[in-house]
Amino acid sequence: MERATLQELVEWKTSPNRKPLILKGVRQSGKTWLLQHFGAMHYRDVAYFSFDEQPDLKQFFELDKDPERILRNLSIVRGSPIEAGQTLVIFDEIQECNAALNSLKYFCEKAPAYHIACAGSLLGVALSKPAGFPVGKVDFLHVHPLGFTEFLRGTGETELACYVESIETIEPLPELFFKRLSEYLKYYFITGGMPEVVERWRETGDVAIVQKTLSNLLDAYERDFAKHAERSDFPKLSLIWHSIPSQLGRDNKKFLYRAIKEGARAREYEDALQWLCDAGLTYKLSRVEKPALPLPAYDDISSFKLYACDVGLLRRLAGLPASAFGEGTRLFTEFKGSLSENFVLQTLDRQLEVMPRYWTDGKGRAEVDFVVQVENDIIPIEVKAGTSTESRSLASWAQRFPEKAGLRVRFSMRNLKRDGTLLNIPLFLADRSIALISKANASG
Repeated sequence: MERATLQELVEWKTSPNRKPLILKGVRQSGKTWLLQHFGAMHYRDVAYFSFDEQPDLKQFFELDKDPERILRNLSIVRGSPIEAGQTLVIFDEIQECNAALNSLKYFCEKAPAYHIACAGSLLGVALSKPAGFPVGKVDFLHVHPLGFTEFLRGTGETELACYVESIETIEPLPELFFKRLSEYLKYYFITGGMPEVVERWRETGDVAIVQKTLSNLLDAYERDFAKHAERSDFPKLSLIWHSIPSQLGRDNKKFLYRAIKEGARAREYEDALQWLCDAGLTYKLSRVEKPALPLPAYDDISSFKLYACDVGLLRRLAGLPASAFGEGTRLFTEFKGSLSENFVLQTLDRQLEVMPRYWTDGKGRAEVDFVVQVENDIIPIEVKAGTSTESRSLASWAQRFPEKAGLRVRFSMRNLKRDGTLLNIPLFLADRSIALISKANASG
C-alpha cells in the first residue's frame, strides 16, 4: 500500500543531519513493512535483523560498543557485507534489547555514514523508561494507522484520493464526489486504518473477514498486556481498555475512574493508563482551561478523555455491528457520535505539532470537542456526526472568549462551506482540515 510516511523516510535518507531512526506507532500499524519496502525502493541492499526472532544477536551489543565491530559481526551473520550509505540496516523489535537501543548513540557519533532504522512492538513503552536511552542521538517518525486518503488508495480508489488531495478552495464539492466519498467513509469506519484489516477488505470485500481480523488484533493487544506489562497492571489495563466505549458513550465523555470499576481511584490506575498511551493504543485528551498560547500550559490535568488509536478498533471494541453502515448516517451517529470524534482526532493528530485539547464551560452547558493550535491561532472545533449542524457550543465559546471569536470549525456530513466565521468541513475531508483552516484564516 502507498503510505504517506514513505516520503518522510526519503527525506530522512537524504538529510545532511540524519541520525539513526526510530519508528514509533501502535502494534501492527505497518512499521516493519514500511522499512522493508522503503529499503527495497531506495537502497542497493537491506540488512534486516529481528531481536525477537534472533535473540542471539543481543550478545553483539551487550559485549561491544564499537559500531564498526558490531556491523562486521552482523555482516558475518547475514553472509554479506553492510555498506555505508548503500545498505539500509533494520533493527526490528529493538525494544527486546536495551543494549541495542543504547548503541544508537554510538552509531550516531562514530558511524554516521551508516543508515540505521529501528522499529518494534510496544516501542513507546520501552522508550518511556529512561535507562540507557540515547537522548538527542536519534530521529523519530510516528507511523499511524492508514488515514482516509491512504485508505482510498489502498482500496484502489487512487483517482478519488488524488481529488481529495487537490482540494484547495473552500467551495461545495460536486454532488457525485460528495456521495462517493461519504460511502467510502462508511467503509473506513468499518475497517479502520490498520493495514492488515484494509488489505483483507481490499482482497475480499467481506465484512465477516474484517470483523475477524479486527477481533484478532484486539486479542493480540490483550496478550501484549499479559506479556509486556507488569503482572499487577494486567487486569487494570484490560479494565481500562474495555471501558473506553462506555466512557465515550456518555453525554459527558470525561474519563471517570469509577466507570472502570466501582471504587477505582486514579492513583491505582494511572500507571496502567499511561502504559496504554505509551503503547500507542490510546489518545489521552486533556481539558484546556482557556484558549491561549501555548495550549499545554493551560491544561486541567484532572480532566481528560480517552480515545482509541483507530476508529475500526473502537467500533469492534464497542461491539457496534458493521451492518449499521447501510442505514444512512447511523454508523457516524451511534454512541453519541464517538466514532466520528475518534476519527477526527486521529486525523488532526497527524497534521498538528501540538496535541488537540477540549474545552467545557465548567457548568455542563457547553463543550467544544477539540481545541487546536494552528500556528499562532487557537481554533475551536465541533464534530457533528450527521447532517444536523446546530453549534450551540461554538456559540458559547464565542460569547465566553470574544477576543478569540475568529474562525470556528465544524465537521459534519454537510458540504464544504464557509458561513461568516464558521467553516464547515465534511468528515471525509478531515485529512485536508489544517490546509483548509489555514486557507480560511488567510482569506480573513
